Amino acid sequence: MDLDAGDSPWGDVPSQSDATKSAAREDKPSNAPSPANPSQPDSQTSNPPRSPTSRKLPARKIGAQPTRLETVDGSHDPLGPLGVEEPAFPSASSSSEQAPTPPRKESSQTRNTRLSGGAQQASSSRSAAEAADRDDSSNLPRRIRGPPPVQPAGVSSLRQTQPSVSIEQAAKPSFDITVGDPHKVGDITSSHIVYQVRTKTTSKAYRQPDFAVSRRYRDFLWLYNSLHNNNPGIVVPPPPEKQAVGRFDSNFVESRRQALERMLNKIAHHSVLQHDADLKIFLESDAFSLDVKNKENREPDLGQNKGVFSSLGINVGGGGGKFVEHDDWFHDRRIYLDALENQLKALLKAIDTVVTQRKGLAEAAGDFAASLSSLAAVELSPSLSGPLAGLSDIQLRIRELYERQAQQDVLTLGITIDEYIRLISSIKQAFQQRQKAYHSWHNAESELQKRRNTHEKLLRQGKSQQDKLNEVAAGVADAERRAHSARLLFDDMGRLMRGELERFEREKVEDFKSGVETFLEGAVEAQKELIELWETFLMQLNAEEGGDPFNKPPAQPSTGEMSKADQAAQKPASSQDNDVEAAATATIEQEA
Repeated sequence: MDLDAGDSPWGDVPSQSDATKSAAREDKPSNAPSPANPSQPDSQTSNPPRSPTSRKLPARKIGAQPTRLETVDGSHDPLGPLGVEEPAFPSASSSSEQAPTPPRKESSQTRNTRLSGGAQQASSSRSAAEAADRDDSSNLPRRIRGPPPVQPAGVSSLRQTQPSVSIEQAAKPSFDITVGDPHKVGDITSSHIVYQVRTKTTSKAYRQPDFAVSRRYRDFLWLYNSLHNNNPGIVVPPPPEKQAVGRFDSNFVESRRQALERMLNKIAHHSVLQHDADLKIFLESDAFSLDVKNKENREPDLGQNKGVFSSLGINVGGGGGKFVEHDDWFHDRRIYLDALENQLKALLKAIDTVVTQRKGLAEAAGDFAASLSSLAAVELSPSLSGPLAGLSDIQLRIRELYERQAQQDVLTLGITIDEYIRLISSIKQAFQQRQKAYHSWHNAESELQKRRNTHEKLLRQGKSQQDKLNEVAAGVADAERRAHSARLLFDDMGRLMRGELERFEREKVEDFKSGVETFLEGAVEAQKELIELWETFLMQLNAEEGGDPFNKPPAQPSTGEMSKADQAAQKPASSQDNDVEAAATATIEQEA
C-alpha cells in the first residue's frame, strides 16, 4: 500500500473538493487517454461543488463491502467461526467489484477548501452511508441464537408462597419455656411445691440453648416484683395468687403449674422484659438464692421497691396529694378496666358455680352407682342383678366424665379469666407508678422553684459570699436535672402504657377466643362420650336378651306337658287377640 500515492489505509474514498480533483488530473501521465469532453476540467474548476446526490454512491458501496466482509470472517478469530456455515466471500477479481483506491494525504490548503463545502454534504453523506451499511449488513450471514432459558414456574411460585419475615422478627430470639414435674419437698413445717423450669432459646445471652432449673412459688413472685420495679410503665404478667387451704391438692397444683408456665412464656416473648437481667438470673442460675442475695447487697434500693425512681434520684415516698388525671385517654381506659374487672369476676364466679355443679353431679353419680351395685349384690334373680350391675358401671364412668369435665373447665376458660383479672391488677399497679411519677415530677418542679427563688434572693441582696452563691447555683442545676428527668420519666411511662394497653387488648381477644373454643370442644367431646356410653349399654341389653341372664325367660316345659291354655298364655299379646276364635274352638273340643 503506497501512502505517497494517495492510498488510504482504511480502504475508503473520502469526498474530494474540486481543487483536489484538478490536482489529481494534472498529476496523471501525459499518455493517459483524454476524456471525451476536453472542456470538462475547466468546467469542473469553475463550477461550484456538486450536490450530494450527484456522488457515485454505488462505487462507495462496492468498495466498502469487501472490507466489511473481511472483518466478519471468523477463520482467523481464536474463538472460531460464528457457529453457522458462511457463504463464500465475493472474489476480488469480480468484474463488478474493484479494490478501493486509498486517497492521498491531503494538504492543509486542500483540507481547508474541502471543509468549506463539506459542511453541506455531511448530513446527506451520513444518511447515504447508513443506507449502504444497512444494505451490506442485510447480505451478511447472521448468527443463530437459541431461545433464552425459561425459568421454571415452580421457582417463582415457591418464592411467593414463602412468608416474609421482617429483620426485627428474624433477629428476635425465641423462647420455649415449660414448667413441669411439680413435687412436694420439705418436712411438715417447711413443705412446699418445687417446679422444674426448662428453657429452650436461641438467645446468645444464655450459656446454653437448652437448660433446666428448679424453682418454687416465691421465686416466681420475686421475678414479678423485680420486673415490675425495673420496668415502670410495662404491664408484667403476674403469678397466680397464694392459697393457704388446699395448696397441695392435685387439681390446684396443676392449675398453678399452667398459670406459672403462661406467665413465663408471656414475659419471655415481651420485647422489653426478655432482655431484663433478673429474668436471666431466674431462668439460668443454679445458685438462685445466693445470686439474689448478692444482687440485693449490690443494689439495696431494690429491697425498698424503689427501682428506677431511686436510680434517678426521684423521691417516691408519700402520695403527694390526690391525683387528677388530665389525659382523657387514660381516664377512659381506667373506667373501662374497672368495668372489665367486675365483669370478669362475675364470669369467674359463674364458672366456679358450673364447676361446683359438675362436681356435684359426679358425686351424685358415684352415690347412684354404689346404690345400684349394692342392690345387684342382694338380688337373687340373675335377670335383674345383671342389668343393675351394668348400670352401676355406667354411672361410675359418668362420674369420672363429670370430674374430668369440671377440671377441663377450670384449666381452659377459668384459668384465662383468672389470668386477665390478675393482669388488670398489674395494669392498675402501672397506673399507680405513673401517678407516683407525676407527683415526683411536680415535687421536683416545686423544689426547683424554691432553689431558684433562693438564688435570686441572694443575687438581689448583693452579698459577696461567692461560695454560697456557687453552692446555691449548683443546687439549682441539680434541681433542674431532677425535674427534667422526672418529666421525661412521666412522658415515657405514658407512651409505654399506651402500647401496653393496646397489646393487652390484642392478646385478650386471642386468648379468650382460644379459651372459649377449647371449652366448647371439651363440652362437645364430653357429650359425645356420654351418648356413646348409653348407646353401648343399650346395645348390650338388646343383644343379650336371648343368651344372657339379662331378661332370660324361665325354662319352658314341652308342648305335650303344657295345657293348651298355658300355650296360649305363652303367646305374644298381639297373637292372642288374633287367636280368640281358635281358643274357643279348642275349649269346645275338650268338653266334647
